[in-house]
Amino acid sequence: MTVLHLLLNAVTVIFIAGTMFAAGLGATLPALRAVFSDVPLLVLVLLVNLAVIPLLGWGLAVVFGLATAPFIALLLAASSPGGPFGAKLGMVQRGDVTPGAAMQVLLAAVGSITFGFTANALLTVADVGGGISLDVGALVRTVAILQLVPFAIGLILRHYATETALSWHPIAAKVSNVTFLMVLAGMLLGNWSDVIALLGTRSLLAGFLFSALSFGLGTLLATGPVRRRTTMGGVTAVRNAGPALAAIGIAFNDQPAILGALAAILLSGLAAAIPIAAVLGRRRSRSPEAAVGRPDVMS
Repeated sequence: MTVLHLLLNAVTVIFIAGTMFAAGLGATLPALRAVFSDVPLLVLVLLVNLAVIPLLGWGLAVVFGLATAPFIALLLAASSPGGPFGAKLGMVQRGDVTPGAAMQVLLAAVGSITFGFTANALLTVADVGGGISLDVGALVRTVAILQLVPFAIGLILRHYATETALSWHPIAAKVSNVTFLMVLAGMLLGNWSDVIALLGTRSLLAGFLFSALSFGLGTLLATGPVRRRTTMGGVTAVRNAGPALAAIGIAFNDQPAILGALAAILLSGLAAAIPIAAVLGRRRSRSPEAAVGRPDVMS
């Protein structure tokens, strides 16, 4: 393993743990309870993110006839809900931020458990990866430790040491943002030849459409006012890179082709989701209700 890959692995661990720690610091029990008590919204969001979106990823990979590496990368991304940028898209679009951020945290926590089972099932049915299957037990343990434990620590600090949590939260959020960009840059630089090979292929288009369609499905299959539904669309559109990276390390020995494909798909997905959120935000900025739903947690 090269020095770059060792550094990338270290930054990835910091990114995954730091993101969930920041989410825990920014969460409040009342906000989480409010989301959990809205049963129709909860059921629909879980159904969309844990079942519909993974099937959408599989369908697009088949329809576009993706090569093995991008096929695997798209399935892994589709199986991993709760990306931290989902809550940020709620802020960009001036949406219903607190429920969106709470739902993103819930999806990341639940997804840390379901990811291994979902991804393994899709890889098996799709028959890609040369018969390689995920060690679900090892993946669940790894992802749960890297995500659930930091989140729980952050949530406990927020509940019992609120001032400390609030002072730490901006720093933790910046660490999450910076390490996310470092992970993407490292994946691109470390696997640049594989990324370049994807240019001109249908892989980037598949990632773009996957994110755009996920945004639409997340909005359509949600409850409440439009502002809340589009916020759930943004949460649905952004997938969680952490479990996917863990799976590539555990099951595929950090194959450059798959890492490069995942980076390309994640970036093409953001290229679809961010403009949608920006357009919604501009429209709402002209509305007298623009201040509604502004973030008070999880910035």
